[in-house]
Amino acid sequence: MASRKSPFFNTATTLGKIVAFFGVSALCGVLAAGMLIPAASVAGSTASVGMDFFEALPAELKQEPLSQPSTILAKDGTKLATFYAENRTPVPLDKISKHMQEAIVSIEDERFYEHNGVDLRGIARAALHNLTSSSQQGASTLTQQYVNNVLINAAFLNGADKSDITYSGTKNLADKLREAKLAISVEKEFTKQQILQGYLNLVLFSGTTYGVEAAAQRYFSIHAEDLNIPQSAMLAGMVQRPNTFDPEKNPKLTLKRRNTVLGAMLRTGAITQKEYDKAVKTDLGLDPKELKSGCYGAASANYFCDYVAHLILKDPAYGKTKEAREALLYRGGLTIKTTLDPRLQKEAEKETQKTIPADDSSNMGAAIVTVEPGTGNILAMAQNKKYGSIPDNPSYTTYNFNVGSTMGGTHGFQGGSTMKPYTAIAWLEDGRKMTDTIDASRDNYPASFHWKASCMPKGYVQLDPPGYPVGNASPGFKRRMTVDYGLYWSINTATVAEASKLDLCKIANVTERTGLFDAWDNKPITGANPSFVIGSVNITPLAQATAFATFANKGEYCENRALESVTDAAGNSYKVPGISCEQVIEPGVINTLNGTLKRIAGTRVAKGRINEPIAGKTGTNNSASSTWFVGYTTGTSTASWTGRFTGNQTTKGETINGKTYDYVDSSTLAAPQWYEYAKDVIDYYPTESLNTSSKRSSGSNGAPESGSSSDSGDNGD
Repeated sequence: MASRKSPFFNTATTLGKIVAFFGVSALCGVLAAGMLIPAASVAGSTASVGMDFFEALPAELKQEPLSQPSTILAKDGTKLATFYAENRTPVPLDKISKHMQEAIVSIEDERFYEHNGVDLRGIARAALHNLTSSSQQGASTLTQQYVNNVLINAAFLNGADKSDITYSGTKNLADKLREAKLAISVEKEFTKQQILQGYLNLVLFSGTTYGVEAAAQRYFSIHAEDLNIPQSAMLAGMVQRPNTFDPEKNPKLTLKRRNTVLGAMLRTGAITQKEYDKAVKTDLGLDPKELKSGCYGAASANYFCDYVAHLILKDPAYGKTKEAREALLYRGGLTIKTTLDPRLQKEAEKETQKTIPADDSSNMGAAIVTVEPGTGNILAMAQNKKYGSIPDNPSYTTYNFNVGSTMGGTHGFQGGSTMKPYTAIAWLEDGRKMTDTIDASRDNYPASFHWKASCMPKGYVQLDPPGYPVGNASPGFKRRMTVDYGLYWSINTATVAEASKLDLCKIANVTERTGLFDAWDNKPITGANPSFVIGSVNITPLAQATAFATFANKGEYCENRALESVTDAAGNSYKVPGISCEQVIEPGVINTLNGTLKRIAGTRVAKGRINEPIAGKTGTNNSASSTWFVGYTTGTSTASWTGRFTGNQTTKGETINGKTYDYVDSSTLAAPQWYEYAKDVIDYYPTESLNTSSKRSSGSNGAPESGSSSDSGDNGD
């Protein structure tokens, strides 16, 4: 059986009210003694009761920095997103309307400029009111309320459990005594103006809106210094019960409360009768503007915002625990300046959404990510889907198609023939040439075949029966050809023939040197299965754009980076990764490779569309559920991807953006998406010569734009 609440301590009963009154009388006595006021003037000898306890209470208010929103900025200073637990913009008192100052004093503490932190007269008045009325009246001064808000702010910043935080309405006598003593201390240390400024920047107005500047912006779309009389009265009235006096949810109650404040302002002389009569006749006059927290509220670059948030929340530099890092991001007032270029981002978002609209019946994905060669800076990161999670609405997703699962993305997508350049690099590093002839007629490697793999336990790899059958997209290409020709036309049997003569581990090592990883398990790509050379492994668009930036930068690999600087509200700087580059492939090798990749981009993919020096590689997996073009100049490297993000179901026969496709490869969507984007942004960054000099050895008329693998599970384009 539940215990029954004792009427002795229940202030809703008559007996409880009487007991509470004498308890308040004792409290007044203690406080009077604490302020060196003659005890007899308030509560007689009761002042001595609890003095030892009162003296033992802390007399210094430890103030933590105000909980402030953090902002993520683009490289040009454009605001991308705001993160907050408490939406607050601190401002000095001279940036707060005089009407607002007078309104809050009139309704919350009209004797603010007369008392020393605790208003004994107010306590006695409230006690008498509560004894004789069915309603309850408080007696906390603005200074006491300020103290309480400071304590709550400090508790949140220090990671206190919400259940351990003392709010108004949940305080016991000890809490009130501590608050009172701290208020007295605050009054000795700060001026009334400083206390009022602190209070107006701390106090909760509604929901997650804290401080008068944020409240003025939220409900009137103006600055706090521009608040007029009725606007000030409305905001001042909200602080008593923020959830009740919400002008959007309860406009009638809020209007009534505002008029009560106007009456208090008239009574205290803050406004004249004429000003009162005019103000009380007005409506609330709302012009609301809601600032959403986090990447959901970003006007653009939502997924890049999400990536940046993951960087902060995973880095111990911003706190030892995840909880500490979250507190810093949402309360620490960080200014996070990033590498994002809004010019490129705008075009990337436009093209991905044009290629496959978010609400397309195919529910396919489209993504673009651009990296700057020589710095690794991420310049754009976009996709066609809207950011968010709405049940039964496939237009939205929180999956970032451009990155891996540890950074808010998927497990990547099969790379198809975008993986073939790594075998060509290993071929050249082995002392061979792009003009070497290979036998691309072989389309089956039995289980008995030994694939050299020096990093494997036996030094080689053998596949289970039936071995490794390899196919091409179109007939007529199973014949002898040069390595250059095979790469240009993306012939699977040619690349596998090269790999059969090389060390698979050395090919895998090329991918590792250029920053690629298996996005399925977030580990380096290994030589355990030769199918990786034509794209069976899952990779991310960001990793592939970064790797191809190495080709654009004469073999120098630069780790991708998104952060330029991070500072907190106090101006303290956090260390962010600087530009980190390393020569991982000889320039001569890259120069030779670019001879082929430049022709792929310039004479096949974007012929007649882009005149600047470009290079790149196509890619399509077996089911065409993952199609690519990764293209680059000396100034930018961009991965363009389209496909399924919910599985590997075939896209052949799919209706995409209103058109039904019987055959899908990289030239269908991914490549057009790339060159439509590239032609609009290519001049923003250097487009110097890629210094190609290799002799052209491709040129079979009527050849397909891409190859594809057999149905054995291998990939290619």
